[in-house]
Amino acid sequence: MKVRTQGVTVVLALALILALALIVRQGTSTGQSLPRDLQELVQARKLTPDQVRAALQTYVPPGQYDEYLMFSSGGQSGQVLVYGLPSMRLLRVIGVFAPEPWQGYGFSKETRQVLGEGETPEEALTWGDTHHPAISETNGEYDGQFLFINDKANARMAVVDLRDFATKQIVKNPNAASNHGAVVSPNTEYVLEATQYAAPFPFGYQPVTQESYNARFRGLATFWKFDRGRGRIDPAASFQIELPPYWQDLADFGKLESDGWVLMNSFNTERAIGGTLQKQPPMEIGASARDMDYLHIINWKKAAQLVAQGKGRVVNGMRVLPLQVAIDQGVLYFAPQPKSPHGNDVAPRGDYIVTAGKLDPNVTVYSFKKIQEAIKARAFSGKDPYGVPILAFDRVVAAQVKVGLGPLHTQFDDKGNAYTSIFLDSAVSKWTLGPPYKNAAEGWKLVDKISVQYNIGHLAAVMGDTVKPGGKYLVALNKWSVDQYRNIGPLFPQNLQLIDISGEKMKLLSNTPVGLAEPHLAQIIPMDRVKAWATYPQPGTNPLTMRPDPQAIKAGQARIVRRGNTVEVWMTAMRSHFTPDRIRVKKGDTVILHITNIERTKDAIHGFAIDRYNINLSLEPGKYETVTFRANKVGTFPFYCTEFCSALHLEMAGYLEVTP
Repeated sequence: MKVRTQGVTVVLALALILALALIVRQGTSTGQSLPRDLQELVQARKLTPDQVRAALQTYVPPGQYDEYLMFSSGGQSGQVLVYGLPSMRLLRVIGVFAPEPWQGYGFSKETRQVLGEGETPEEALTWGDTHHPAISETNGEYDGQFLFINDKANARMAVVDLRDFATKQIVKNPNAASNHGAVVSPNTEYVLEATQYAAPFPFGYQPVTQESYNARFRGLATFWKFDRGRGRIDPAASFQIELPPYWQDLADFGKLESDGWVLMNSFNTERAIGGTLQKQPPMEIGASARDMDYLHIINWKKAAQLVAQGKGRVVNGMRVLPLQVAIDQGVLYFAPQPKSPHGNDVAPRGDYIVTAGKLDPNVTVYSFKKIQEAIKARAFSGKDPYGVPILAFDRVVAAQVKVGLGPLHTQFDDKGNAYTSIFLDSAVSKWTLGPPYKNAAEGWKLVDKISVQYNIGHLAAVMGDTVKPGGKYLVALNKWSVDQYRNIGPLFPQNLQLIDISGEKMKLLSNTPVGLAEPHLAQIIPMDRVKAWATYPQPGTNPLTMRPDPQAIKAGQARIVRRGNTVEVWMTAMRSHFTPDRIRVKKGDTVILHITNIERTKDAIHGFAIDRYNINLSLEPGKYETVTFRANKVGTFPFYCTEFCSALHLEMAGYLEVTP
């Protein structure tokens, strides 16, 4: 009887919710009740009112658009994942550090050039470990023009142009072995990359002994100069700051009040080097022995001035500000930071820095004003072994808020609240910032907590690390899914969970499995801030230069020209044929294909593949691509369109003849 009563209550509640949805949708009160078949459907699926409410909040009807885009790192896939919110539909995978066949990324001359940047003949990289996407900013707000993403495994940084959602540049750090993070300055003058694990500096071989480690290993803060007009990083105008051999981690540029400064956390200030077979403590024990690590406080604008004045030295082509110069010139300070930290996030006004020690139940909030006062008063509690002054902890901390076990990363909303991921508790904690965000009586308090499944790492809120956070939604990027999906083998999908943060209490809306890799971090931007192209604006646009390519052709200009052992083919693609559709070369010839998609219709995409020659392109409307290959196999090879483009798609084909 009790079960029946509950069921009736559920249905009545659902009827109310759905009736309200109908009213809102029609813009007027219709007095309509929930149709019986919908009541039966809800009852048959045993949905609760909260579940139906969540479904209504996240449902995007056919033909309508999501409100936000979320750019998520693709982890070990080396790619970037793009989701629509609130539906959490995967809209796009952007090829970045690994070939992506659908986009033809890594197959054409143009994309091979990008993917191969930083490689050497001895080092052909076929994967990346993307961790931290960073959308370009103007005045501290996402502007939707560019996306930067780091490759932790190979110390690389990539630039994605959000006009065509394609990777344009990869730069490799000449002095680092790994990195962790990409963050941009408030107007995207620089993209900051911090080393993750200390390595020999300059990079090369050094024995892993304590003496060698202390003397020869270093960390680095790399400031990649970004030329917005060219849409490229300028390595020649970039610089690095040498840091002690701690394991630098996440960083954030200051903004507004703290503009001109960078805050960066670190762990393994113990300088542990492992050695379990030599009866030494394992790395995880050695690197967690101290109660405090160091928050790095860096005056990056002053560092840039010093480097411009010639105070640095050049190492492997990169200008480097030496550690001693950074200390002597007041560029680098430390503040004690509990313990084994990961998160390091600057509040919207730039006045507070929130850090989270993974082995401490509190988030620690530093006041930028207090930091500046302590620097001015030389309120130091000591120096580290390399001479970096350490600010007195009690002179720079504004508050500590107990949020749970294993705090990691913090985002902000538009109401003066902060949200911290709690790894060990598998939860998100909501807490209040102090004045001027909240009054003194309301500030620095834990106000809500919601469980997630499971082992959350980072989180992302709408515009959540800008000067104008948007609130409304938050996404938890969870490492384990455990019982959320049916087993499909022992490699379980990761789990993204969408949470409504618009009210006082957080509400779980949906789960999204990620069966690709570990999405590490994400950023969320209103959809209308990204001005993506539907077609390349000018026919024959080279995707690398974003301008018409001189080798692009119009209809009627297709031709084949032989010059010695080189055969050049100028080809057009349109529904439903390639022109020319027969190409004859000799074994050993170098073949250069210049292919222009002369379509101007939105979504009229073609592909181009040659059987047995490992060639595959994506040709969006107006796009030009080049393929160069050596005809080293005799035979008659079909080539064809790989996109189902028309009723006669299968007939969009031809032959490559390679004669003996």
